[in-house]
Amino acid sequence: MKRLTYKDLVAEISPFIKELLPWDVEELMTKEKELIFLDVRELDEFETMCIQNSINVPRGILETAIDWDHEETEPILAKSRDQKIIIVCRSGNRSVFAAFTLQKLGFTDVASLKTGLRGWNEYNLPLIDQDGVQVDPELGDKYFANKLLPDQINPKK
Repeated sequence: MKRLTYKDLVAEISPFIKELLPWDVEELMTKEKELIFLDVRELDEFETMCIQNSINVPRGILETAIDWDHEETEPILAKSRDQKIIIVCRSGNRSVFAAFTLQKLGFTDVASLKTGLRGWNEYNLPLIDQDGVQVDPELGDKYFANKLLPDQINPKK
């Protein structure tokens, strides 16, 4: 059996979820008043910059955050199985997994932000820092740039 990679898994489940590009979400924001942005990045990533009014639930605790009776329960999510939820991450991969998981667990209207916050920033849509101050898109470009260290690159390439 072929060993799958992270990218293989993303490609395998992407056809089963809805993905929206930043301009699609921008248009949706003008129509939907009860839109929920769910950011599945880690807390330090979220605090650096995020979409205003988004909820942070790191991918690692998502399954318990969406149900009642857990220490991680996020009430807004636990009661919103039929509400429009846009899931975001850095590049649009973790959000694919999160959207797939939420669908499996009964959420009816979820979508992953294709290109993630990197694409959101490139399209010049606003991001804020933890103090609520809008982030300069050039700072966002630097933050979202790939930063692979030499020992993280596959030596077989």
